[in-house]
Parts: sequence; C-alpha cells; structure tokens
Amino acid sequence: MLEFLTDYAASRPVSFHMPGHKGAALFERYGYGDFLRHLCDCDITEIPGADNLFQPEGIIRDVQRRYADLYDVDRSYLMVNGTSGGLMAAVMAAVPPGGRLIMARNCHKSIYNGLILGGIQPVYVYPEIEESWGICGPVDPGEIQRALQQYPDAAAVVLPSPNYYGLCSDIAAIAEIVHDAGKILIVDQAHGAHLHFFHKYHIRESLPPSAESCGADITVNSTHKTLASLTQSAVLNMQGERLDPFVLEDCIQRVETTSPSYILMAFLDINARILKEHGREVLAGWDHALQTMQSGLRQIEGLRCLDGGPLMDTTKIDLSLAALGLDGAALEAALRRRGIFSELYTGNLLMLMTGIGTTEEDGSRLLAALRAIAAEARAKRPAGVRSGRFGHASVSVSVSVGVRSGRFGHAGKTAAGKTAGSSALTAGLAGLGGELHPVPQRRRALPLAKAAGCICARAIVPYPPGVPLCCPGERITEEIVDACETMRRQGMTVLGISEDGCVMVGQDG
Repeated sequence: MLEFLTDYAASRPVSFHMPGHKGAALFERYGYGDFLRHLCDCDITEIPGADNLFQPEGIIRDVQRRYADLYDVDRSYLMVNGTSGGLMAAVMAAVPPGGRLIMARNCHKSIYNGLILGGIQPVYVYPEIEESWGICGPVDPGEIQRALQQYPDAAAVVLPSPNYYGLCSDIAAIAEIVHDAGKILIVDQAHGAHLHFFHKYHIRESLPPSAESCGADITVNSTHKTLASLTQSAVLNMQGERLDPFVLEDCIQRVETTSPSYILMAFLDINARILKEHGREVLAGWDHALQTMQSGLRQIEGLRCLDGGPLMDTTKIDLSLAALGLDGAALEAALRRRGIFSELYTGNLLMLMTGIGTTEEDGSRLLAALRAIAAEARAKRPAGVRSGRFGHASVSVSVSVGVRSGRFGHAGKTAAGKTAGSSALTAGLAGLGGELHPVPQRRRALPLAKAAGCICARAIVPYPPGVPLCCPGERITEEIVDACETMRRQGMTVLGISEDGCVMVGQDG
C-alpha cells in the first residue's frame, strides 16, 4: 500500500476523482503547509483541552458552529466516518424501529445499512431514467406525494441529490410535499457539499440550490468529495424542529467511532476556514477552470457531454466518445495512460469529478489528452463515417432490461438494447419488479451463474457508485446476473460477490 500511494503521488497525476482538494497544493497555498508537515505530531486522543466529539463544549463545538454559520442552518455535526455514518444515524433518528421509510431506489448502500440496523421497512420510489445514457435521473416530486398518500404511516423520506452523476431533484418542491404531510426530509448531499457556497458567494448561481436552502430537515455533505477535507470526513446539517436533536445525537454516537481522528476533524476545521476566509476567491478559481474546460470540450469532434438541464450540477463532467467507438472503460484506460484519473465509468459514460482544488492546468492536460484520444479514434474509423458533436445525440448507452419510468408502483417505459450491464442500476430497478420478501435469516453461498430466481441475502453493490443492484429480500433475476457478469468482465468492483464468484442467497431459495 505504501509503495502504491507514494508511486501514485510521484507520478504527478491529474485527479478528476475524489477527494476534492486534489492534493497538498491547495492547503499550502492558504498557509497550512506547516500543519501538513506535523500531522503525526497532531494525532492525539481526548487530552485536556481537546474537547469530546460526543459532548462538544470547546474547540469541536467552535468548528461545528462555524459550519452552521457557513451553511446557514441551526446545527452542524462533524462526521469522521463519512456521509455514510451520518445517513445511517439520520435514518435511525427519523424512523422508529420497525417503521417505514420512503426512499429513492438509487439511494447509497449506507441507507440500506441504516434500514437493517433500525429494523426499518423501505418503501421505494423510482428515479426517472436518462435513457440515452443509461443512468438514473431526478426523483419526481409527484412520486414522493403518491408514496406518502399510499403509506401515510411512513415517518420520513430520503433521497440523493445530486446523484453520483450530478443530476439533482427538485428538493424545494419535495420538501414542501413532505412537510405538508408532517414528515421529515433527509437529503443525501454527499456529492453536493459545494452547492451552497457557489450561491452564497454568487459564483455560479445557475447551479441547483443546496438542500439546506430548500428546506431539508437533515442534509449530509461529503465535504471530502468536492471541498477541502480529508477522505472519510463529512458534515451533517440539521434545521427546524421536526426532529429532536438529542435523538439525532444519540444515533450519531451509536455509529461513530469512540476514537475520532483529530486529523480528520482538523481538516474539517481547515476546510471551514478556507471557505469562510477565501471562499469567493477559491470558488471563482474553480469556476474559471470549469468554464475553460467546458468551452474546450465543445470543440472536440465526436465528444458528447451530458446536459442535465437546470437541475444539473455542472461541476461534474459526464462525457462519452462512443460516437468514435470508445466505451467508458476504453476512454478511462486511455486517459489513465496519460496520467489522468477519472472517478467512474458506466457503459459509454465516463464521469470526471472536479473539486475545489481543480486548476486550469488540470483542465489543459485533460483537453490535450481528449483531443489526442479523439484524433486517434477518428483515424481508425472507416472513411465516410460521421461522428456526433458535443450537445447532439450520438451513440446511446443501451440498456438490456426493462426499467421503471418513475411511476410509483407501476411498470413504465422500457429502453431496450443489447449491452447487458451497461447500466447497473437500471438492471436493479428491473429486477425489483415491485417484489419484496423477508430478508433471509438462513443463508448459503451460491455461484452467481446459478443464483437467478433466488432471494438475495447480502446486497450486491457495484462500487462506485455504491447503489445496490440487488438488496436483501429482493429476487435475483437473470438480468441482474448478466449485469454483474458483464461488470466483472469489464474490471468493475461489485461488492457482495466473493472472490470465487459466489453470492449469498436464502437457504430455501
């Protein structure tokens, strides 16, 4: 591990993946170089004066208050096991044991872990599908309203916004619906910790508004993904009086370590200081780098970018060179050979994640690499074959299975094609079919190829993006098996499948 990390750092890579700080340069630029050189000396426990994360009365309380002021909320909590811990705590605090939770089916695996820990029953609502890309889009507010009408005993609603690809839901409309029903709204804003500040400092107000400004009761932010804290650090924001803060705090201490890292908390402090003291400057630099990149991308023949409309977080760059014969895996590999590391590929789509540490130089290297890759691909194409251009349809990501169109509880439009596994989540949506079974208590390992028709006993999760393809209690379908096999052949990581290719299913089928 040590050799891998030091070799990676020495290669001077261009990072278009999380974390958002992109390396030491950002911290050194704003005066934290000396702290970086003394990290090990600052690795402490709760000595006198160091405060206590679970009863903050001193320096930790000060950082939490700084975040509450930055995000314009009532309370903020430091999280040292990521947004995952915050979401599990929020779910358990908002929903009584055995109660119901209305949740988007494309929620992160941590929400499903919260269900298990709290003995909570899920009610799924389905996101729209961006069919030409084979990915999940927003959750329609009408779906939330129909679910609340059908399950009035549900205690809370949770959904991701933005999702992994930067597509946001209309949180303001959803919040109004949820609150009119007297319920609690939890938003997984792991990928949108920056949105509030682009508006707060009037940098790019065309971005979707933050969940905090739209009225969510609990919003959990992965500050490490796009801002300037270390991986595994996050901030949970709470506002309003619909949830007792003492209940939430009790649930947080259940899932957080009793030995919180002061290094992680110190970087949360640094992130807050940078945002407060230099926020307008650093975000303007990020935005300028983005504008330069986006302008350059438009000029590359055969390159297509996802245009998600007004609810698209354009700090994420979702692109495709499928018009030139390159799928996402091939494009990822071609960029990596040039020292540029991306975050995720799905079918024909490659996602590049920018962050607060992204520079104009990063963008220049990316554009040069993409121009070269596109030119090589065009040279290999038969004469007379035309390619698409940015902003126009080219080769679509096809999906091999039927998917829901977003209508609660009813089958919707179907996108058909031959590329099995090009969209893991849409395969999972199809596999659900609205059918849920008790989670098997007696389990057995079974080769994936023989698992179709069995009840899933351990979540099957492509990672990234971390959205379960099949959850415990759902039936494994042939489509899910095909999708998993395709992803594994493409080198993708699928959690829940053992090294020898087995999954956990119910003992009795």
